[in-house]
Amino acid sequence: MTRRVAIIGHPVSHSRSPLIHGYWLRQHGIDGDYGVRDVAPEDIAPFLADFPASGLVGGNVTVPHKEAAFRACAVRDPVAAALGAVNTLWLEGDNLHGANTDVHGFLANLDAAEPEWARALGEAVVLGAGGAARAILYGLLERGVDRVVVANRTLARAQTLRDQFGPRILPVDWRDLGGRLIGCRLLVNTTSLGMKGQPPLDLDLSALSPDALVTDIVYVPLETPLLKAAKARGLATVDGLGMLLHQAVPGFARWFGVRPEVTPELRALVIADLKAKGQFA
Repeated sequence: MTRRVAIIGHPVSHSRSPLIHGYWLRQHGIDGDYGVRDVAPEDIAPFLADFPASGLVGGNVTVPHKEAAFRACAVRDPVAAALGAVNTLWLEGDNLHGANTDVHGFLANLDAAEPEWARALGEAVVLGAGGAARAILYGLLERGVDRVVVANRTLARAQTLRDQFGPRILPVDWRDLGGRLIGCRLLVNTTSLGMKGQPPLDLDLSALSPDALVTDIVYVPLETPLLKAAKARGLATVDGLGMLLHQAVPGFARWFGVRPEVTPELRALVIADLKAKGQFA
């Protein structure tokens, strides 16, 4: 019997998840299907409450439903429990289980691109204080970073993250960000600034350490203005596409019993799709 999985969100037609999981299904010869379910916010609670009736064995959850998915799950993994958000669902009997694989995706992306990135990393700077920032803070603290500076235009939101994660988080107002970049060795953008259709992230990177790594979770465009500026300074950069690819691995393994690999061929497939849709640059 075909095992059916879907990406659940609103809107969701732009998702690359069907492309990614479809590639792995073909690669491993699995009788499976990965589709799309556009569920409006007012319908998500009843949809998840009666998930077995959907015909799905599991799914991914994207905006704006990650917190609703968290509430709907009978069982949650430790990362989801800490973040209050679920992006991966599966059924065990009639019980809905949930996990959060965004942390895995972020860390695995950096590990694959720059294996030594966390070595002796005393302080990192994270831009933004939304849901993606929470996942990244969790991952950085898990890897032993001594302190994470969180810069946000609304300081109160950054302070909320300190309340959640503890004294290793240092909230700063966006206007005071420049001084925190002096000698910084890891800069992470979690905001939408630089995304196609959004204002650019205008930031002076001259104070960063010469061996700094700059990463952006945005992948449309693949090379954001921030990454372009970092490359111009000769700094190491990691784009956001790898996070999307790596976060998909645990879910596929859970649903289909095979742990897939993030390969250059898969990356090239998604990049070709970005180019075809005019979203590469």
